[in-house]
Amino acid sequence: MISLTIKEIAAAVGALNDTSMWSDQEIISVDFDTRKLVKESLFVPLIGNNDGHQFILKAIENGARASLWSKSLKDLPFEVAADFPVIQVEDTLKALQDLAKFYLTKVNPKVVGITGSNGKTTTKDMTDAVLSSHYRVHKTQGNFNNHIGLPITILEMPIDTEVVILEMGMNHAGEIKVLSELAEPDVAIITMIGESHIEFFGSRAGIADAKMEISSGLKENGVLIYPGEEPLLQERVTFLTDKQLKTFGTAAENDLYPLNIDAQTNQTTFTTNETPDMTISLPVLGTYNVNNALAALMAGMVLGVPIQKSAPKLAEFQLTKNRTEWLAGLNRSRILNDAYNANPTAMKAVLDNFSTFENEGKKIVILGDMLELGEHSSELHLSIKESLNPNQIKKVILYGEEMSVLYESLKGTFANDTLFYFTGDKKPLIQLAKEQIEPGDYVLIKSSLGTDLLSVVRALQD
Repeated sequence: MISLTIKEIAAAVGALNDTSMWSDQEIISVDFDTRKLVKESLFVPLIGNNDGHQFILKAIENGARASLWSKSLKDLPFEVAADFPVIQVEDTLKALQDLAKFYLTKVNPKVVGITGSNGKTTTKDMTDAVLSSHYRVHKTQGNFNNHIGLPITILEMPIDTEVVILEMGMNHAGEIKVLSELAEPDVAIITMIGESHIEFFGSRAGIADAKMEISSGLKENGVLIYPGEEPLLQERVTFLTDKQLKTFGTAAENDLYPLNIDAQTNQTTFTTNETPDMTISLPVLGTYNVNNALAALMAGMVLGVPIQKSAPKLAEFQLTKNRTEWLAGLNRSRILNDAYNANPTAMKAVLDNFSTFENEGKKIVILGDMLELGEHSSELHLSIKESLNPNQIKKVILYGEEMSVLYESLKGTFANDTLFYFTGDKKPLIQLAKEQIEPGDYVLIKSSLGTDLLSVVRALQD
């Protein structure tokens, strides 16, 4: 629960009307969604596909104590009582962001910003576990990581928060810059540079430029944590002469690196150069998740939390839903659900790990289109072939228009009864999968969210 007065809100957003009659009224929550409003909340009517202003009566009905308003006050529905606080502003979105910046200054927590082509949500969850061993922490929930979600995350922050962890997502250049300058991180983390959204950037170099925008709001003497083995970042960090730089990765040149890694189906263990005699356990699969954990541990070290104290929390951290989660499948199979997001680097990493697991049955992969790859789409989908070994993966089921190039390429590698391709209606795919799955089988399902392979996951669950 937050605590803001109408007087504070009016000053923060630059109210255009006189709100002094309501100055001392308290607001405990802020939201743009009338369904989530509670008593004593502030309604923020945003203009998008719908104009939020038309829902002010529903907001009042659901408990709103006040509302922002970017139209003429004459446009208020006549049912809005004269004693209901309406704070007039030029732009409700900018007002939301200004209010978030004011509240962030008022609470004054340490700010950790996280971005990256892949792994930012997992790293956020791991960083939460690490820092919660010492601080009261608030973090981004779900996918609230854009120009609307990030200020809402800040405005959901309890007044006694000591560290706030903010995930920063983007589709286009300039978006991370806005988020970073709003949040002004003390610590910024870049998880990796992959190919996500390459359609809008043209190259991995363009993506690296966009991710480096997280440093634009980094406080003076703030710390940037990044993968030290990424040449595109090595080139760009040289300009950050007034920031501290910390690296993580597999090589010994990094500030924090693993000495050994043991990856299994349900957990991954490793030791680090900082704590060579301490085994750190993660309740998730994949050697790639060690890098995410190293970034989180480094954030803890920067903020005064030693690995010896934070590592036990990593052993029990909760991964956000639909990120490489094991589920009980039909016919006593096990489904590895990773159908929320996908880019070539991430898909190959998951396939490489999945291929090494030992199980009683066979391994089946169901892969859907990776979106927003633009003119690079064909070659990047084709690159997945290197991680599909018929000696390890016994059945390959592909879905989506973009996967057609991979299907054609695999025809010479996989036999006709082990390679399948679908577009459009998913019912035939689901029916085939049900016929193929036998006791003891492992089934990996991975794709971009837009392909909706989550519906396949639901259909194949026990």
